[in-house]
Amino acid sequence: MTHSNATTTVNQDTGEKKDLARTIGLSGVLVISLSAMLPGIFVTPTFAAEIMGPGIWLAFLLAASVVLPAAMAKSELASGMPSSGGTYVYLERTYGPLVGTVSGLGLWASFLLKAAFALIGFSAYLLAVTTYFNVEIDVISVSLSALVLITVVNIMGVSKVKAIQAPILYMTLTLLIIMVVATLFSPDFDPSIPLNGAFDTDVWTLAETAGFVFVAYAGVTKVAAIGGEVMEPEKNLPRGILLSLAIATVLYTMLAFVMMAVMPEGWFMKDGKPIEDPIFAFATYVLGTKLGVVAAVLSVLTMISMALAGVLASSRFLFAMSRDKLLPQPLEDVNTRFETPHIPILLTGLAMGLAIMFVPLKDVVKLASGFKIMIFMMINSSVIVLRQTSEAHDWNPAYKAKMYPYLYIWGIAAGAFMIALLGEKAFIGGAVAFVAGVITYVVYGRKHYHVHSATPFSTLLMSFSQSSGSERENIHATFRAADHGQKNHLTLREFQSALTALGYSCTSDESRAIFHEADANEDGVIDIDEFLAMTEEMADDQADRPADDGVQPASVEIQAADED
Repeated sequence: MTHSNATTTVNQDTGEKKDLARTIGLSGVLVISLSAMLPGIFVTPTFAAEIMGPGIWLAFLLAASVVLPAAMAKSELASGMPSSGGTYVYLERTYGPLVGTVSGLGLWASFLLKAAFALIGFSAYLLAVTTYFNVEIDVISVSLSALVLITVVNIMGVSKVKAIQAPILYMTLTLLIIMVVATLFSPDFDPSIPLNGAFDTDVWTLAETAGFVFVAYAGVTKVAAIGGEVMEPEKNLPRGILLSLAIATVLYTMLAFVMMAVMPEGWFMKDGKPIEDPIFAFATYVLGTKLGVVAAVLSVLTMISMALAGVLASSRFLFAMSRDKLLPQPLEDVNTRFETPHIPILLTGLAMGLAIMFVPLKDVVKLASGFKIMIFMMINSSVIVLRQTSEAHDWNPAYKAKMYPYLYIWGIAAGAFMIALLGEKAFIGGAVAFVAGVITYVVYGRKHYHVHSATPFSTLLMSFSQSSGSERENIHATFRAADHGQKNHLTLREFQSALTALGYSCTSDESRAIFHEADANEDGVIDIDEFLAMTEEMADDQADRPADDGVQPASVEIQAADED
């Protein structure tokens, strides 16, 4: 259920949940996708140049061609399953709980590594600003301090600051376009440098570089995770995803091209290492120091925004897996005061802190790219599986990509080739995620995951509706007494306490299943008034039915303790 303006209800006869209010249009889809992608260009060019030299624009173009099949696949999956959840939900529904567990942990690692990458890059740009104003800072300390702040903000539940995110995106896009245009009129502009650099490179180096910069496109399909809130998802999701990919591809390719065409030879290296603030160096060279500092400030804001959203998105994978009972219940508990999944957020923050302290930025990028390529390969394969079994599983989405299956085969084959060239760190990262996922499923998920043929929620409602008037008054009073946050919402723990107080005997997994059906918008709380209204409506329906209509009450699997 929901406590926002969205309308979320459950059909009492079918148990079907209605979607969240669809309020996000095409422009909103573009803002979300581009905000998740854009920070990738702020760090990757110099590390890519270390591998390939000045021809990196072609690597960005090649990486986009490998992202395209996954973007098309995500568009199809999102139009066929336009609900909130995203990649984890698609893979879990296609391949089952084991693959869901492995992919869920891989997605968690991928998102937190990309968020850590943003914080490391953010501190490099902040260092450029503080140096300009003659202020000394410690990069690691600043990154960890920012991480603590971002973690706290996520727990407080004020992380979706789209009103701030959109203007930052527009200002950053405007500045980047100005930099590209200004470069074209620079006397130092020499297009032969990036052109020769691209076509003089061997295919292995090009593919390795493309795999490395893959992380810059990783956020393109992020918007599919909120498909339940997008208006006309069968149109706006595919259009938004593909249009944002096109915008990012053109921008990345042009930036990489003009950057290498105008900057002096070897500019991207300092003390034998790639610099971590290429946009600041580029803007300073083309537009002057003051506008370079402005670019650095915008870079800081953009990357903080990305890290903030990265912690939010990453922690929700653990939350979603726990809701599917593939992970222990504490990971789906929400904070009574802030109504956010604080334990997944804290675990994500801790893992990011370890990555910031102990994993070099280049390795962070490789690991994040490796994880994301693997997930995109799985996304491509899931569309093939669903298409091949469409009759058995009634798969007929509103949007279907052209060039099937060749487009998806290209995405899978090219992705595997890139991972192979990324080196052992990408393999090690993938192997760790696979082993961790298998162990987690065998030890915990297999024992608790269960697809209910009946709906525990309907069973409980039926039990409540058959109660007498005084018993219903007791139910109302007990549910309100369990609301320790005094927000007219119940967390899972509070809901379980209320059931126990009412004398209902059910296992933890059963009570979790009931709660999940009531929590239709999957935010970790249920609205007490709406929940109790359902029981009253069902009671009225039962009272209006003729005694001899032949309809037998549903079997009650969860009964009151005094009936056992």
